[in-house]
Parts: sequence; C-alpha cells; structure tokens
Amino acid sequence: MRRLFLWLSLVLALVAVPVLAQDQAGENAPTTVEPATDGAALDYALWERMAERAEAEIENRNTTTDRMEEIRGQLAKWRAALQSAQSANSARIATLRQQIDALGPAPADGATEADEISARRQELASQLVKAQAPGIAAEEAYRRADGLIDEIDRTLRERQADQLLQLWPSPLNPGNWPEAAIGFADTVQRLWDEISEAWNNPKSRGELFDNLPLIIVLVIVAVALVVYVRRWIERFAERLQQGATVRGRNFWALIASLGGIILPTIGVVLLSWALVASGMLGEISTLIAVALPFAGFIVFSLAWLGARAFPRLQGDDAMLPLPPERRAEGRFLSVMMGLVISANILRGAAMDAQAYSDATTSVMSFPILLTGGLVLIRLGRTLRKTRETDDKTASYALRLIQLLARGLTGLGILGPVLAAFGYVQAAEAVIYPAMMSFALVAFLFILQRLIGDAWSLLAKKEEAARDALVPVLAGFVLAIASLPVLALIWGARFSDLTELWNRFTEGFQLGSTKVSPSNFMIFAILFIIGYMLTRLFQGALRSTILPKTKMDQGGQTALIAGVGYVGIFLAALIAINAAGIDLSGLAIVAGALSVGIGFGLQQIVSNFISGIILLVERPVSEGDWIEVAGVQGKVRAISVRSTRIETFDRNDVIVPNADLITGRVTNWTRFNLSGRIIVPVSVALGSDTRQVEKILRAIAEEQPLAILNPPPVVAFIGYTATQLNFEVRVILRDVNFGLQVRSDMNHRILQRLAEEGIHIVPPAAPSDPVKTAETVLALADLVDRDRPAATRRKASRPAANDVKGAER
Repeated sequence: MRRLFLWLSLVLALVAVPVLAQDQAGENAPTTVEPATDGAALDYALWERMAERAEAEIENRNTTTDRMEEIRGQLAKWRAALQSAQSANSARIATLRQQIDALGPAPADGATEADEISARRQELASQLVKAQAPGIAAEEAYRRADGLIDEIDRTLRERQADQLLQLWPSPLNPGNWPEAAIGFADTVQRLWDEISEAWNNPKSRGELFDNLPLIIVLVIVAVALVVYVRRWIERFAERLQQGATVRGRNFWALIASLGGIILPTIGVVLLSWALVASGMLGEISTLIAVALPFAGFIVFSLAWLGARAFPRLQGDDAMLPLPPERRAEGRFLSVMMGLVISANILRGAAMDAQAYSDATTSVMSFPILLTGGLVLIRLGRTLRKTRETDDKTASYALRLIQLLARGLTGLGILGPVLAAFGYVQAAEAVIYPAMMSFALVAFLFILQRLIGDAWSLLAKKEEAARDALVPVLAGFVLAIASLPVLALIWGARFSDLTELWNRFTEGFQLGSTKVSPSNFMIFAILFIIGYMLTRLFQGALRSTILPKTKMDQGGQTALIAGVGYVGIFLAALIAINAAGIDLSGLAIVAGALSVGIGFGLQQIVSNFISGIILLVERPVSEGDWIEVAGVQGKVRAISVRSTRIETFDRNDVIVPNADLITGRVTNWTRFNLSGRIIVPVSVALGSDTRQVEKILRAIAEEQPLAILNPPPVVAFIGYTATQLNFEVRVILRDVNFGLQVRSDMNHRILQRLAEEGIHIVPPAAPSDPVKTAETVLALADLVDRDRPAATRRKASRPAANDVKGAER
C-alpha cells in the first residue's frame, strides 16, 4: 500500500509539472489586478492602470493568445463589477427625483418663485448630481471595459481564422515525404533512447524491480477490464434488452451498458499508471502515457455509442431502422472514429512537443485525416439507409438523420481534399468536429430514450409513456442545452459563450425601459400566479358560491367567464407593472395596429364584441336549445369569438357570435323549457271521428311530461278522398324530450287504434289514380267488414275500367 501511495504521488507530481511551469512563466508576465468583490467601493485608479496595460498589450502583435485570454478574463471581472456599480445610489436617486417633482416644474423665463422653494430645488439638484456621479463613472468605465473585450475577441477570431487558412506543404508532394520519414524516425529513436537511458540508470531500474509486482497486477487488471469485462458487460446488457416487454429492462440494460465505458477506461488508466510507475519513461513517453487514458475513453465512448445506436438486437421501436449488416457496419465505423481521434491525440502527444516542421506534421497527419474522411463517407452512406419507403410518412427524427448523413458525407469529402492541398488545420477543423457532432447527436438520442424509459418505469406503462409530454419536453431541453457544446466542438471559445450569455442577461432596450431576462421571469411568475388565482376563484364560484344563488345556469356561466377575462387582464397588467416594462414607447405601434384592426380584422373584432354582448345581455346561454341559420342544437360553450352548438347528430357546429347578435335566432328554451309538439294522425275514411278524438286525447293526457293546464288539444284538421286528418297538440314541461314523447305517442296511437279497429291510412302515391282508387275501395271494404251487417254498404265494388272512366 505504501508503494501504491508513492507512485500515485508521482503521477500527481507529473501532472502538476505543466501547471507549475506555467506559473513560473507567468511570473515574468505583467501582473494583473482584479476588482474588489466584497462590496467595497471600486478603486478607479486601479482600474485605470488595468485598462492602460490591457490597451498596450492588445496593440502589441506579439502578445500570445493565452495572454490575451488572461487579460480578457480580468476585464470581464472588472466589467461585471462596473455593471453592478452602475446601480449605486439608485434608491437615493429615485427619492431625490420624486422630491424635485413634488416641487413642481421650474418657473419659465421671467417668472418668479418663492425663495425657499428655489433654494430647496437647488439643494436637491446638487444632491442628485452627487448621487449620480458614481453611477456615471461606473457606466463610463463599463463602456471602456466592454470595448476592450470586443477588441480582444475580434483579435482572437482573426488569429483563429488565419490559423485555419494557413497553407502548409502538401502531403501529396513526394518531396515532403523524406522529411516526414526523418521526423517519424527521430520520434521513435527518442522514445528508444529514453527507455534505454532509464534502463541504464540503476536508480530507475531499481524502481522498476521494486514496483514490478504492482505493475504486473495493474497490467493484468487493465487487460481484464479492457478485454474480458467489457465483453461480459455487452452480453449482459443484451440479455437484459431481450426482455424488453418487462417494464424497466430497457432502462436497466442501458444503465448496465455504461460499464462498457467506465470499466475499460479505468483499465487504461491503470495501464498508464503502470507505465509511469515503471520509471522507464522519459519526456515524450510520459506525454504519451498521460494522453493514453483520454484516448481510451474516446474509443470506448464511441464504441458504446455505436452499440446503442446500431444494436445487435433491434426491436420495432429502433432508433435507426437498419438491417443487421448495416448495423454491424455502423458499430465498426463508430469504433473507427474513436481510433482516428485517438490516433491524432497520440500523434500530437508524441510529435507536437518536438516542434517539427510544417511539412512533417502535414504528411504525418494526412493518413489519419484521410481515414477519418473515409469513415465519415461510409457512415453517411449507412445513415442514408434509414430512409423509409414513403418520405411523406418519415418521422421528424429520421429526416434530421438524413440531413446529418448528407452533412457527414460532404465533410468527409471536404476534409481530405483540404488536407491534400495543404490546409491541414482546416481539415482537422472539419473532420474531428464532424465526428464529435455525430457522437453528440447519437448521445442526445440515447439520452432521450433513457429519459423515456425512466418515465415509463415511473409511470408504470410500457409504450405510451415514452412518447408522453415529459420525455418529449426533456428531449427538447436537451437539444437546446447541447447547442453550446456543439459550438465548442466547432471551434467556439468558452469566452464567446460567456459573452453571449452576458449580452443576454443585459437585456435589450424597449422604449425607455431596459428589458432583461429577470424582467421576463418576474412577468412570467406574477402572471402565472395571477392566472392560477383567477382559476381558483372561478372554481370557487362554479362549485361553492353560485350554486347557492338563484341565478340560472346561463348567468352563472357568463359571470364565471367574465371573471376569467377580467382576472387574466389584471394579472397581465400587474405583471407588466411589477416587471418595470414601459409600454409607452409602443403607442405609435398600437395606433398602427388599431388601423390595421379596423380594416383587416373587422370580422374578428365584430365577433369579439358580439361575444361580450352575449355574456352580458345573455340572449343565448349555455344549455339553451336554439335554431340559427337552419341549424338546431344545444349551446355547449360561448367564447369571445364563437359559440359551439351540439346538434342531435352529436356534431359540433361553430357559429360566429356576430350571427347570434345580428341574425335571427330561435331560442326554444331561453326562459322556459316548456314547448309544444304536434303529432299528426291520419285514419281511414269512414272512421268515427269522435271516437278517434277521444282516444287521441287520452293518449296525450297520459304522457308524464304533458301539461294539463292548458290541456292537450286534438284538432280534426280535415279530410280527403282517402283519409281523415287529426293533429294532437301537446305542451310539454321540457321540450328537449319532444322527440321521445312524440315517439312514445306514435307507439301508443298505433296500439290503441288497432285495439279499437280503427285503421291508419298508409301513404299512397298520388301519381297513379287507379291505384289510389283501389286503395280507397280496399280501405272501405276493411271498414265495412268491421261494421254490423245491417249497416254495411250495399254498393258493389266498381271495376277498374269504371274507375278509369270516372277519371276521364
């Protein structure tokens, strides 16, 4: 254990060497000063010296990029302190201005003012000038600091662009190959010399033999973690994923698969520790050993991403619908991307510190870049296979993948071409960020699936929970949060992102008010609180207060809706005032909008005003049965723009409110639910009219919903050559049940008339008079058979020809 602590201390010391060297190098650099952050007043003399020194170093073209970044960091701290100092004495300034306003406006030229008021006005004005002085000085210094930061950012961007466009010797030129071969051989020779020198050193050799047991253990554990444990974890995750129908197995399989990154990376770290503990490493080999864990982490991470994006076992809900051979190719290409990036890292660790020529670096980098370009081209081709047979039914995610595939293919071609012409740094800025961008997109897809599976596990559902609102919103938030990471991948500096955030937090000018995110947060919080209180009050009115009053249902609905509109308006007004948003600057815009509303939105405004009239005057209320524009139905909802009517067919008809106000509307149930129904009845010619009337009146009076005061009316309307026509007119307590009552009455009428031997006349086609006559005679025979023998008619039935003759 003691030896373990010793070589751990050695590793920490080796890691700390570059930091100490940087600190020693910084001792000779100009010192920097920082502002006070403990609430004390700013030392503007100190700021002046800092600003002058920064201006001098910005003008010096020999100032390094690291030094420029350091100066920028100091200026950013000063700028933040100066921005806070601008609000100094703000409360006192506001009070003084209110006092001055209370004195009234200053007298015009030639006018006189009381001496005591004039003296007080001058005193307050003097106090106001003194109170504003710190804020004015802070604002001036803030502008200066902000300008210096902009100059540094512009200089660094120009340097970055010049570096990307730097033309190196072409790696395809055979004249540069011997120099590159010499550089490669020199690196190998230096590595060999370092190991030989350490081996010939008795102290280093003794350290090797002392740590040999620990080194052997570390190497064995590293090999086991990299080779065997990694394979076991992959198989274990696949076994869990096979039971995808069991809730949570997808989630736990993905969590278990993370061991395929963590444990092998730990193995590479142990291998690096074993190399350092051997004591056989020199300067170059130490750099390689230190870079080895990072390279291993990249390889294992991309291999894990490939295994998740292109799984061996794929279900119906696969992220990338691909055949097995394409998925195998995707896994191989993912590992190749990791190897390409790791190879570039190890090449830089071995050769960049020796400051070889541009030709050597160009030739040595070109094979790695060419391999990376080929990998991107093949990966783009593989991803394009996810296109569905019908592009119209393709999901949004698959369309993004198709776009990503085209981008990877184009960058895979562009990178090697740039490197072939000598723009090696530009090629590196294309190939490696493209690979990392694919890794980021794949990671976002996997993470969104993980959130969906976790939500499914919590919601105790299988498929539906993955597409629920929470996982979708989480995926959207992850996509937004990944944008800064994507910007860093493509060469953005961290200071660029902090500058964007600083600009965002500063806000923007709206009229005479400066609106910042804090204003929006205050507005959103207060508006949400007001909205919730309004809804709570509406709920109390709907369920507790209004049901105990004598107000009808339509009036209750109108009152609740009016309270909602007023509450939302007041909530928005209070939130705007609390956030300090001055809308006076929008008066001109509001005037222009009013003109546009007058000409282009006449119908919408008309419907809006009509909706307010409906809620106040209430000629139509919810629950009423109305008829408008030939449509009958029950009013289900009244909004400020339209009214929803539900017909008997259970269809919703949306009627503009203006039609209910300006048009003709029949309201069957506005003030009274009672209404009259009319049931027509036709019996055969020759029936006893008084008996029919008696039967129909009895049927009408026995209806439960029929009103007996006034009583039902049975009217003998008239007769034709074939039938006697009656109408039963009944007033119901609730006309909404008119159809049901009419149906019950028809059933009862058929039953009673059949019991009494009275026949209902069937409908006859008036176009055939012969058939009409025959029908009349047949009905007459039926009636005659039911009569006593003494009263039967004596005339015989005429022949058809006689009927035709009569017709003529």
